[in-house]
Amino acid sequence: MSSVQNVVLFQDNPLQLVLGGEISLINVAYQTYGTLNTDKSNIVLICHALTGDAQPYFSDKEKNGWWQNFMGDGLALDTSRYFFICSNVLGGCKGTTGPASVNPKTGRPYGSQFPNITVQDIVHVQKALLDHLGITHLKAVIGGSFGGMQATQWGIEYPDFVDNIVNLCSSLFSVQKP
Repeated sequence: MSSVQNVVLFQDNPLQLVLGGEISLINVAYQTYGTLNTDKSNIVLICHALTGDAQPYFSDKEKNGWWQNFMGDGLALDTSRYFFICSNVLGGCKGTTGPASVNPKTGRPYGSQFPNITVQDIVHVQKALLDHLGITHLKAVIGGSFGGMQATQWGIEYPDFVDNIVNLCSSLFSVQKP
């Protein structure tokens, strides 16, 4: 398990948002678990629920991640077989750019001026992270609740990029209003 890592994406070209507007210099916090195999065929993206973060699991057992009982060697999310990546979502409050982040255009927190975003925008940021990491294909995308909506969106946006979609306890769509 690695510690939470951060990368700044959309430095040269801003993310064009589905509902209009754009965001540049997006900080993305993420964490990885397990060992990447030689041919990179064991990569699974975990999408967190609305109140989650990039830490579904702690190997030291001193803390509990939000999927602690399901993740680890020999468990359903088997860290001895798969390489997992989990990033904080765009618009969240746990490391990835969101309303509490400083707007690079004003030097002040976005606050209520943070643009309206969609699940589609969140998935575009996740894809940009994977591109940055040199990942060209996923074994699976898995998520529960709000994370399940992200997983479903992955299947819609990038069907050739991922082999399996696992949507746990989630609706299949949301109504997006500007």
